[in-house]
Amino acid sequence: MSTTGSNSATFWGFYVFFPPKKAEVEGITVKLNELPALSSSFTHDFYKRPSVLVQAGCVAVTRRTTIMDNRSVQRRRTGDVRHLLLLAAAFLTCNSQLLLVDANSWWSLGLTPIQRPEMYIIGAQPLCSQLSGLSQGQRKLCQLYQDHMTYIGDGAKTGIKECQYQFRQRRWNCSTVDNTSVFGRVMQIGSRETAFTYAISAAGVVNAISRACREGELSTCGCSRTARPRDLPRDWLWGGCGDNVYYGKRFAQEFVDAREREKNYPRGSREHARTLMNLHNNEAGRQAVYNLADVACKCHGVSGSCSLKTCWLQLADFRRVGEFLKEKYDSAAAMRIGRKGKLELLDKRFNPPTPEDLVYIDLSPDYCHRNETTGSLGTQGRFCNKTSEGMDGCELMCCGRGYDQFRIYKHERCHCKFHWCCYVKCKRCSTLVDQFVCK
Repeated sequence: MSTTGSNSATFWGFYVFFPPKKAEVEGITVKLNELPALSSSFTHDFYKRPSVLVQAGCVAVTRRTTIMDNRSVQRRRTGDVRHLLLLAAAFLTCNSQLLLVDANSWWSLGLTPIQRPEMYIIGAQPLCSQLSGLSQGQRKLCQLYQDHMTYIGDGAKTGIKECQYQFRQRRWNCSTVDNTSVFGRVMQIGSRETAFTYAISAAGVVNAISRACREGELSTCGCSRTARPRDLPRDWLWGGCGDNVYYGKRFAQEFVDAREREKNYPRGSREHARTLMNLHNNEAGRQAVYNLADVACKCHGVSGSCSLKTCWLQLADFRRVGEFLKEKYDSAAAMRIGRKGKLELLDKRFNPPTPEDLVYIDLSPDYCHRNETTGSLGTQGRFCNKTSEGMDGCELMCCGRGYDQFRIYKHERCHCKFHWCCYVKCKRCSTLVDQFVCK
């Protein structure tokens, strides 16, 4: 217990005070008499387990809280005042930013360009101190591998774009929000969509780092050293400069998983289950890139006779990775935390997931309507396809609310002709196109 002056005090845990007029948590002040009423059952559950708000999905309010009042401070050990203060701090923390510890994410590296280390002048701030969203372990890796950070950002950007492409015709379309959480509060729910997002972003890092090694952009790796495949014809040469998928996978594991491994939640808790889910899906994304990499060959010889072939290991096109993980999303396994502190199948009738499969622990929220609590942006204003019976159709996309129709002119090149020598000349055609937008 410590006090600072007559009008404020600091408490940790179970020390409580005379009812104050307002409480300040993380620099935000709330008037206690303006908080909505909370049910007695919720109060009772919070009293028994003040460290975790399971239903709200909020982290324990164990951080330092400053109580401000115009009167002198008195200390009590029990009473309703303790409940009120802790509930007020919990409500403010949950309502203002769900799961505060994960509000920032390394995904934000994909939204802002990262300057290369050599571009910094003498006296400028270090690169790693300027990057937001990094955990303590990730910041240490940044300091050791500064030349990797640009490509981690590229990988995050690739993952975000592929996520948006794969879900462009779904109610949740992988939209980004304007803050360092990138995807907003929807990522705090352990749903299928969250599973895919973790997997595709981890895959993006593997892809970017592996290619950067091949191009000689990184100081700690080079071309692939993968052994010659056994089924490669004997007269074909195994060489060239292949994508270093092994190094990319290993580094991505160290960097991406660092945030999850720093967490120290009680074994068997819901937070521990979410950590295990994230780690599993991160690995599934990395495995997708690693397993889809294949042998590429080039012919050598006079006039393309292909008398000799040189082969190397090459990354698959990232679209293939996205399509593969989208299939895994559709067949993702519902999991729960078991008695031994490990994830187990919710329905024992299904086969256990492999390291390549995606897993989730929560049902997906309602993406039809905008919801600030879950982070859903809703489907109002989304384009839909009137003739489609799939998820992009107006009936499903608009969730039965109906749609508005309007017409726009679409301009495109047409009637192109080749002229000697050497250019192509096209005309500009306009077409009236019907558009449908969800109400």
